[in-house]
Amino acid sequence: MTSTHNFALIGAAGYIAPRHLKAIKETGNNLVAALDKFDSVGIMDSFFPHADFFTEPERFDRHMDKLRRLDEGREVHYTSICSPNYLHDSHIRLALRNDSDAICEKPIVLNPWNVDALQTIEKEYGKNIYTILQLRLHPSIIALKKKIEEGPKDKIYDVDLSYITSRGRWYFHSWKGDVEKSGGVATNIGVHFFDMLAYIFGPVKENLVHCLQTDKAAGYLELEKARVRWFLSLDYNNIPDEIKTTDQRTYRSITIDGEEIEFSGGFTDLHTLSYQEILKGNGFGLEEARDSINTVFHIRNSKPLGLRGDYHPLLKNVTCK
Repeated sequence: MTSTHNFALIGAAGYIAPRHLKAIKETGNNLVAALDKFDSVGIMDSFFPHADFFTEPERFDRHMDKLRRLDEGREVHYTSICSPNYLHDSHIRLALRNDSDAICEKPIVLNPWNVDALQTIEKEYGKNIYTILQLRLHPSIIALKKKIEEGPKDKIYDVDLSYITSRGRWYFHSWKGDVEKSGGVATNIGVHFFDMLAYIFGPVKENLVHCLQTDKAAGYLELEKARVRWFLSLDYNNIPDEIKTTDQRTYRSITIDGEEIEFSGGFTDLHTLSYQEILKGNGFGLEEARDSINTVFHIRNSKPLGLRGDYHPLLKNVTCK
């Protein structure tokens, strides 16, 4: 069995694609083909200048089929999927049809029933579908999970999650601002946080939404071992004043029983680590992704309660329509 694998990449012009290119390179593998309807993919020259590139999925699909049939060591073993959220399902199917395992960015799909359908297809083709849940590999999160597991068995923790990542007007004109294509703000920027929380504190028992808008969302999750107040926003105005003075446009905070959990660093190599685990057969599959997909699906289909019950403190300074 060869130690070098051939990769294809769908979504080469996207924001997250460079992390996948870097991961493919750093794990000693080769990119043979890439697809994106936009041709601003010069970043590929820094990693795989000889990879074939396509702007039309039909020609890309045909090329993958040809590589598979040539049987000269050029067949695609893994297809990395960095396309818009609503296309993940289709692109995973394209990968499996071409006898390739799929590595898909989060959210792996938008709806819970898509998980079921892909599990069936996975069995039909005898291939694997992996997703990137890189926070599970973050050293601080691993240490926190161990601490909770070794703590009092009947303790319920109080958790506040705040994540504000400022976006300009372009965001709302792109597919990311379209809830039908991205799943909305809770899905697009929050799904990996919800996965991380359930990974540490256990499955969701109650899921309430206090605020749900195009640029922000907030709510309450009761997990097996935690009560979580969460707030997600794309609005720079929601960033605390003391953070604005440092010229930062992103604010990330998780407190547990009032104590801040430090995990601001250590993110740069998590995609490479994810690829290393996948190549060893330890990647996260469809079943690991299921709970977070259920969570964000419920959130975007909920009717907001407003400022009632145990809501996130940042909502006191936010107008939710």
